Amino acid sequence: MNHVGLFAYSAKCGTVWQQLEQFAQGLQQQHLTELFAQDSNRFEQYSVRFEQLLLDYSKHRLDDQVLQQLFALARQQQLPDWISKLFSEQPINYTEQRAAMHWALRLPKHDQGYPELAKQVHEQLEHMYQLVEKIHAGQYRGATGEVIRDVVNIGVGGSDLGPHMVSYALGDFKVQTAQPLKMHFVSTMDGSQLSDLLHQLRPETTLFVISSKSFGTIDTLSNAQTARLWLEKALGTYPHIVKNHFIGVSTRADKMSDWGIATENQLLLWDWVGGRYSLWSCIGLPIALTIGVEGFQQLLAGAHAMDQHFQQAPFEANLPVLMGLLGIWNSNFLDMQTHAVLPYDGRLKYFAAYLQQLEMESNGKSVQRNGEKTDLNSCPIIWGEVGPNAQHAFYQLLHQGTQAVSCDFIAPVQRYNADHFTYVENADALIEQHHLALSNCLAQSRLLAFGNQALDSGELEQLPAYKQYEGNQPSSTLLLKELNPYSLGMLIALYEHKVFVQSVIWNINPFDQWGVEKGKEIANQLLPILNGQQTDLSALDASTQGLLKVLLGKIHD
Repeated sequence: MNHVGLFAYSAKCGTVWQQLEQFAQGLQQQHLTELFAQDSNRFEQYSVRFEQLLLDYSKHRLDDQVLQQLFALARQQQLPDWISKLFSEQPINYTEQRAAMHWALRLPKHDQGYPELAKQVHEQLEHMYQLVEKIHAGQYRGATGEVIRDVVNIGVGGSDLGPHMVSYALGDFKVQTAQPLKMHFVSTMDGSQLSDLLHQLRPETTLFVISSKSFGTIDTLSNAQTARLWLEKALGTYPHIVKNHFIGVSTRADKMSDWGIATENQLLLWDWVGGRYSLWSCIGLPIALTIGVEGFQQLLAGAHAMDQHFQQAPFEANLPVLMGLLGIWNSNFLDMQTHAVLPYDGRLKYFAAYLQQLEMESNGKSVQRNGEKTDLNSCPIIWGEVGPNAQHAFYQLLHQGTQAVSCDFIAPVQRYNADHFTYVENADALIEQHHLALSNCLAQSRLLAFGNQALDSGELEQLPAYKQYEGNQPSSTLLLKELNPYSLGMLIALYEHKVFVQSVIWNINPFDQWGVEKGKEIANQLLPILNGQQTDLSALDASTQGLLKVLLGKIHD
């Protein structure tokens, strides 16, 4: 059956949706305090463990009836069939006639299901591993023969957000190298980020990684050209300058060669890898340089374990299915159009930013697979911050504002008591700090859920209205046994599959991003005007004309 036939009807058709709407009307008036009072085993009933992860979703406004109807909705939308389609070579990304096989990037080397696919993937990974080990051993030299000490990743979007997020999150697992090695990330197109960084680096010991799926992204290539000119100014314009100081990651070997990147420094992608799903590929070179080959393999293994879980676990115990359906319930039935991600671990500083692209670029769409406009709200606004900072920024709105917001709290159970941290000085004090973070994580979700009921009854009698809390804001809590390469791989893949589950319910293609492409195209039309190569503004709207005139006037002053 083609993609249109599989979704010839709206998710709102039939009694399942109507039944869920009726349940929502009843639960809109019911407080989470009442739901917990009715069932003292609510945590046991609404929490699921899988390997190193635990999902507690007991603080959501739902019951068994709602949950069963959500499972029925998933079956109505043929979620099992779509999961099978995802884990295949079919062109599930139908608008671009491509498969979406990011899951293949974490296949075991000798996978029996897709041996040829695994072989292709691991050929490139092995090439990457060789470069990583050469750099770590101090055997990769710059044009003057000096050892590389700084690596700058030049990318944008998925070529920056994923590698940056993971490299930072797993900084505790940084490998020891022959010479100290520092990773840097550059993504802004205005050049300021790169300019500030170059003042801190030595050309002789700096290696640049150009990460661009198409090797045609103007933002990335503009920064890459600036880096090239910086090197040539210091070291000369000889061919070995590019050969020794640039690695390319792209689907386009021809374009990398034309730019001057040596064949042995080219790492290849495939068009079935979406940018926001690409950190598992050689786009993850900065990650491997940070945590080493073994660490990167553990990251892939964790994601593969989640792939298997998503395919095999029943809905009732399936973490991506549960998280996806909770989002559907909150967004489409309880009318919550914003979702906050709140990690209580500073190492996950960039996780919310990464999820913003993953979720909103995937599901921020209004046209269904059958070509019709959807009559459902699709992706909510995704936002967030590391919990302790967020508490002093926007928790005021969460607790006492007028917006209905759902939240994901994320925290590791262990921090400094794992074997990896046996070398840490003042371990007891650090463990106490970790407990402080955990206590705040639990306290915030408790207050969001129960409001005044979380307060001391004696205290409540004297409280004015402005010090009281309504509560009833739903949240999930995700606990990781420990934040390590394996568990982070699981966590990222969990969110990837959650996004896919929701796309199936909303009947949209989560693997294209035409809204992104058109903005780039229009920018390319305006660039000649700002560069003075075109003067006719008559085809533009009055606002853009006015702004361009101001900008051009400032440029010529």
